[in-house]
Amino acid sequence: MTINGWLQIALFSAIIIALTRPVGGYMTRVFGGERTLLSPVLRPLEIALYRIAGVDERTEQHWLTYTVAMLLFSAASFLLLFGLMRVQGALPFNPQGMAAVAPDLAANTAISFVTNTNWQNYGGEGTLSYLVQMLGLTVHNFVSAATGIALAVALIRGFSRRSSQTVGNFWVDLTRCTLYVLTPIAVVVALVFVWQGMPQTLGATVDATTLEGVKQSLALGPVASQEVIKILGTNGGGFFNANSAHPFENPTALTNLMQMVMIFLLAAALTNMFGRMVGSERQGWAIFSAMGILFLAGVLVCYGAESGGNPMFAPYGIDQNASATQAGGNMEGKEVRFGIANSALYATVTTDTSTGAVNSMHDSFMPLGGMVPLTNILLGEVIFGGVGSGLYGMLLFVIVAMFVAGLMVGRTPEYVGKKLEAHEVKMTLLALLCLPLVNIVFASIAAAIPAGVASVANNGPHGFSEILYAYSSMAGNNGSAFAGLSGNTLWYNLTGIICMFVGRFFFIVPMMAIAGSLAGKRRLAASLGTFPTTGGLFVGLLIGTILIVGGLTYFPALALGPVVEHLMIGTGTLF
Repeated sequence: MTINGWLQIALFSAIIIALTRPVGGYMTRVFGGERTLLSPVLRPLEIALYRIAGVDERTEQHWLTYTVAMLLFSAASFLLLFGLMRVQGALPFNPQGMAAVAPDLAANTAISFVTNTNWQNYGGEGTLSYLVQMLGLTVHNFVSAATGIALAVALIRGFSRRSSQTVGNFWVDLTRCTLYVLTPIAVVVALVFVWQGMPQTLGATVDATTLEGVKQSLALGPVASQEVIKILGTNGGGFFNANSAHPFENPTALTNLMQMVMIFLLAAALTNMFGRMVGSERQGWAIFSAMGILFLAGVLVCYGAESGGNPMFAPYGIDQNASATQAGGNMEGKEVRFGIANSALYATVTTDTSTGAVNSMHDSFMPLGGMVPLTNILLGEVIFGGVGSGLYGMLLFVIVAMFVAGLMVGRTPEYVGKKLEAHEVKMTLLALLCLPLVNIVFASIAAAIPAGVASVANNGPHGFSEILYAYSSMAGNNGSAFAGLSGNTLWYNLTGIICMFVGRFFFIVPMMAIAGSLAGKRRLAASLGTFPTTGGLFVGLLIGTILIVGGLTYFPALALGPVVEHLMIGTGTLF
């Protein structure tokens, strides 16, 4: 580890802290229907969209109606994207003449982008036409991110309202998020990306001659417009197979920093919006603190593991120390442009959220370094998390933490003035258990059958880590991969569909039931027996709850993968 590396991590952290409050305040005004700086320009368009869709913005929905609207919208989105991929060969803006996508791969990709997972069993530049990349993937990057934020806003309203039967209007929340939050940022940042060298063209591939005299075809396309919402919406689906390790998707150190900032930006701001909407910004900062501590712990472990290098190289006299002429550490699978610090930071950031974008190959990380992104996903990606999904996932852990605190003192738990009773606790556990239901079960089956192990590039514990990471990424709606697993098979495509569907919607439905239940309760004034939820004790309890639940659920699986691989490397018995 170097001082320069830690300075870069500190700079990133400082930017996130500085932006959290102003962006959170802006989002509070947007979802509260208040006037903003962009209202004179966007309000007429917003009204026009409501009229075209037949939506009354003043009419709110019961939690069940809100949820059904979201599910119907997601179903329609799935069918549209699936259909586009199946007929792309007959559609325009296809200069490479891409053929129709196979049914199982098209279904896997469609559910992937609808659920904000963006798992890709294909190389984008060699599989999808420009039209499908724009009208299909880019559009779904916007609406799937907006859906996640809308659901988080509905849950916040559950905590903030008193004796209400409604949690908002899904169509209004979806429209406002897309129009006022995602689109303005995406337009501005996309222009910056183009300035930094990111392609934005409908032209075909360009042939170039290398210094060795070899002819090479360079894939281009409308990259910048997809890249910005891929990052901002914590989607992660890359235009190119190499994702943000590709120089066209991530050309400079500035774009690398901007991408990481945008990944955390809205997720961090949502914590501040939560505090504002429940009447105490300190509540939001307490949640932010818990997320921040877990984030820094992950960066410390990952950066340390990668900086230490590979002990298997020691007998060969290979110099792995950082110096003026080399980055040092484990540089396998990493971009020389970004080095160890930015690779470890990016890997932590992208898996703390549900982004799944990568600027290095996680499969080439050291066992403990690779365990960090895997653990981040297994914990439910609540360390800031995906836009919307991170906050409502963290709030479910808050319910568990307050339930535990209530058991210790023999008092009905409450949070921000709302009593947490049997219904809320049952729905919370139902949501949290749906993830291990699919990722552990499918990983176990895949590790034991030929259809599963045939796609793995490595034997032994690392191969198991590749399988576990794949199903955890799909169930957690992350989308990144260890890259040592070939997922475009009938087995992984079909089981992946189930994982992504369950990981998204089986989690959302009980969460929305909690939102509806809480909205109907009156808020209680704090008393001497109320557990304070804005200080260090609450932050520690919340972090402990997350780690204990995650450890009890996943430690045996981690022990079979990265932990035993680390021990084997330490004893020199890996090969």
